[in-house]
Amino acid sequence: MVPGPSVNEHHLVPRRFRGRHAIRLHRVCHDKIHAVLSDRALNDHYHTIDRLRGHPEIARFIAWVARKPPDYVDGHHTPRRRR
Repeated sequence: MVPGPSVNEHHLVPRRFRGRHAIRLHRVCHDKIHAVLSDRALNDHYHTIDRLRGHPEIARFIAWVARKPPDYVDGHHTPRRRR
């Protein structure tokens, strides 16, 4: 199944580090993870859901976004093809 417009696949270990296992995340959550953490940090320490949730900034974001409707989409997102 292909993710929809508000869902992305996130590789727990980045593909550049040969990560193969991907999980589905809400797009704004996926964007936040990559805005806060480098691929190196994701590979070295934040390669599980529990570790991602334990990051202070990600934890604050999760608490904030949990109050949004399930189909919430950040209006500042620019599709990749237009970047």
